[in-house]
Amino acid sequence: MTEKPTTTTPTPEDRLVTALRSRVRGEVRADLGSRGAYAVDSSNYRYVPTVVVNPLDPEDAVAAVAVCREHDASLVSRGGGTSLAGQTTGPGVVIDWSRHCTRVESVDVERRRCVVEPGIALDDLNRALGPHGLMYGPKPSTHRTCTIGGMIGNNSCGSTAQAYGKTVDNVHRLEVLTYDGTRMWVGPTSEEEFVAAVDGGGRPAEIHQALRGLRDENLQLLRTRYPKIPRRVSGYNLDSLLPENHFDLARALVGSEGTLVTVLRAELELVEVPKATAMVVLGFPDIADAGDAVPQVVSHDPWLLEGLDDVLIDLERELALAGDAVEDLPKGRGWLVVQFSADTQEEADGRAKALLRDVEGNEHPPTTRFYDDSSHIEELVRVREAGLGATAHPSARHDTWPGWEDSAVPPERLGEYLRELRTLFDEYGYREDETSIYGHFGQGCVHCSIPFELRTADGIANYHEFTTRAAHLVVQYGGSLSGEHGDGQARGDLLRVMFGDDVVALFEQVKDLFDPHDRMNPGKVVRPNPRDTHLRLGTDYAHPEPRTEFGFPHDDGRFSRAVLRCAGIGNCRTSSSESQVMCPSYMVTRDEVHSTRGRSRLLFEMMRGDAITDGWRSTEVRDALDLCLACKGCKSDCPVGVDMATYKVEFLSHHYRHRVRPAAHYSMGWLPLTARVAARTPRAVNRLTQSRLTAPLLKRLGGIAPERSLPAFAEEPFTASDRGRRLTQRFSKAIGAEADRSDLDQPGDRGRVILWPDTFSNYFHPSVLASAVDVLEAAGFTVEVPHEPVCCGLTWISTGQLRTAKRVLRHTVSVLRDDLRAGTPVVGLEPSCTAVFRSDGPELLPGDEDVRRLAHQTMTLAELLRGRAPDWRPPHVDVDAIVQTHCHQHAVMGTKPDDELLEAAGVDADRLGSGCCGLAGNFGFERGHYDVSVGAAERVLLPRVRDAEASTVVLADGFSCRTQVEQETGRHAVHLAELLARGLRENPPPGGAHTDQHDHPRSEEK
Repeated sequence: MTEKPTTTTPTPEDRLVTALRSRVRGEVRADLGSRGAYAVDSSNYRYVPTVVVNPLDPEDAVAAVAVCREHDASLVSRGGGTSLAGQTTGPGVVIDWSRHCTRVESVDVERRRCVVEPGIALDDLNRALGPHGLMYGPKPSTHRTCTIGGMIGNNSCGSTAQAYGKTVDNVHRLEVLTYDGTRMWVGPTSEEEFVAAVDGGGRPAEIHQALRGLRDENLQLLRTRYPKIPRRVSGYNLDSLLPENHFDLARALVGSEGTLVTVLRAELELVEVPKATAMVVLGFPDIADAGDAVPQVVSHDPWLLEGLDDVLIDLERELALAGDAVEDLPKGRGWLVVQFSADTQEEADGRAKALLRDVEGNEHPPTTRFYDDSSHIEELVRVREAGLGATAHPSARHDTWPGWEDSAVPPERLGEYLRELRTLFDEYGYREDETSIYGHFGQGCVHCSIPFELRTADGIANYHEFTTRAAHLVVQYGGSLSGEHGDGQARGDLLRVMFGDDVVALFEQVKDLFDPHDRMNPGKVVRPNPRDTHLRLGTDYAHPEPRTEFGFPHDDGRFSRAVLRCAGIGNCRTSSSESQVMCPSYMVTRDEVHSTRGRSRLLFEMMRGDAITDGWRSTEVRDALDLCLACKGCKSDCPVGVDMATYKVEFLSHHYRHRVRPAAHYSMGWLPLTARVAARTPRAVNRLTQSRLTAPLLKRLGGIAPERSLPAFAEEPFTASDRGRRLTQRFSKAIGAEADRSDLDQPGDRGRVILWPDTFSNYFHPSVLASAVDVLEAAGFTVEVPHEPVCCGLTWISTGQLRTAKRVLRHTVSVLRDDLRAGTPVVGLEPSCTAVFRSDGPELLPGDEDVRRLAHQTMTLAELLRGRAPDWRPPHVDVDAIVQTHCHQHAVMGTKPDDELLEAAGVDADRLGSGCCGLAGNFGFERGHYDVSVGAAERVLLPRVRDAEASTVVLADGFSCRTQVEQETGRHAVHLAELLARGLRENPPPGGAHTDQHDHPRSEEK
């Protein structure tokens, strides 16, 4: 007797997903990795959705909403996912507009209007408008990634709202879709247009008539219960329906947070780009004193007026987020940053100086500083924009969270409000040195970073009670719960405090009109979920702290705190800028899962353990991390310092412990050892790796992409050359303070330096090491090379073989110990290896003093020359150069000394700001990564190289960067050392400084 086959009855969720996949042309994703990446936004709240949809265009979104309706599924529209009040996280279906719906459909320059799809990021829109001399006025600090649809949903503002108003003031018409499928364009409605809408019948007529009736029955309420302040963002904008506001349905729907309609397209009002700006910063003894001065400053009609306190400035100084701008601030503990715009620089300067003259006459005048240099102005604007990132997860302080982060009051009462708010902070134990106050002071909007404790019952109760008290306080001042970020779940249940029961009842009537079954972003604004429920953390966030290989010194040694670092700001999701370094995988894929933020979310879900339940063994986390290039761009560029490269290799270390690893982890992870073996018979090895017959087999066995060519080994490693052996002999005899080195050639009088023979330079491009010796000796240094095989451990680190990497690093330190304790500089030529010594090493071996010394004494070639030989003049090299910055150098060491050196050498350098070359060490060689690897390079680097004149030098210090350029364009790229050595040969310095006057060809050029 045979058993009958069992069948599984599809669940409602299964049927929903199947229906979406059959009718939506874009991606429909129900895998746990995608759902986990969308479970939170920038707020305190968490909902794991059923499915994520990326519509290809508005018509595709209409199809998705129709499926939701047929299956009674709730839906959440999501743009940049940066909402701080919980508006873009929810159960059911999440529609992410930002991946595909990014088109500018039309621009009317004469009328200053444009029509756009809702997923376009603000900066992308303004780049498209720039050639017309136009821009969209409101500019939130998340302008790089916030979408127009999200701005409409939240009624976003930003610093320039001082001049242009909120989003609601800059929207002309909207094309909207209701949950029941009604589709219509709405905007300011004349009497004739109203009659036409009613005569058209159907749901549009019903909606127009119902809203007109609600308005007419409640004129007094709508005119008196809405605070008359610049930054009232809370509640539905029903005052836009008033006759004096032209019964504007579009503006009534702005700020409704996806609870009423889905926005398909928007027609926006545009403004001219300012032609000239000038800035003044005023310093005060306290942030409340700065608030007192706002009315006086506002009377000068500034373009921007921001407030900053000393807590924020101190944090930005600690995190090095603001360059020199922080050091240039006038004396004080509270500041007003005031920017003026005008048609000419003279006019802008004049307006700024008029303000200075005015405040100088005050009884207690502020300290002042005037700026008309655009770079300084941009830095100061970035200081303010970095507020959320700087204050979210500071080292050695409590983490801060949103929840009361954007209240607003009449600007003339700002100083009073800030003093009472500070008193309230003190009452609830939120320390002044951990609670920052800043914001859009010109419009009375106050941003706060508060160390709420959201993991304990007492802490959550404290948060709930504080926000209730704070709501009553802001209402007492005639203000708004939200002046920018909206209500969502964070403030939805406080709207009665602000508006009263009667106005909230109107909100409920409007909700029932548009969405009678509560399917549109349920639990937000109207009949909201309580603000202390569905918390991202909450009392059930308990987990054992894992033992890790890295020390995570900036997170108190806790990986669990590291994965909470991401504040959801989303700067990693910029895709079209030519100056973006962070997250090349997102720039290529435009996939949330493959962004720094998405990966952070999945690591958090892994630690939380109720959605992703298999911890370090999670395939969802592994797959999300697979396309991380480990470029370290986030380490320096993420506003909260997420270091995904470190998180990735930590995860890999645990994921593959006691398991067979991917083949590439062996073939490339152990490259330093295989290179040492190959160097014994490089010609024979090269015949195998370059042969059309054997190379495919080797690549298949090694897990290497078939599209890649294997780099050829040099005919002879540098350390095996006559010159290399002399330098290793010099090192050997130099060991010990009393070593006799009189019999060695010592051309330099600037002291000894150890030249690091990294695997890539030594075994593949020995000309780089030889050229570096030429340059260092010409500059007067005595160069030595370690006398036995050493390695930084990079390849083991990048493949997650961290215990092996530690052993390798310990051996290296033992070889260098005497020199490290003597303070001898170590010069690194390969940026990724140099970055290991400077950054990864101390975090892998935090208690090793010699590793710490190595970090302090390791320098790039340019750092050594500029810092230890400042009077040395490099040879003149009269060339144009495209400079590809290695991403690890960008993140860890920086490029300022390199730029100074190139300028001194007469090089006309075009330094690309586009980040990783895409090869990224082993990443671009691994099977399955080729398309992303080349896609990253094709953004800027490869087109720029192809378009360059033949005489233009391609300068790239990274072996990966040079390899990518050469394999994809056929152009030869050189290291800085090679360029300077060429200059020494062509223009020998006076006095005959020692150099080997010969070329240093690479193996593949022989």
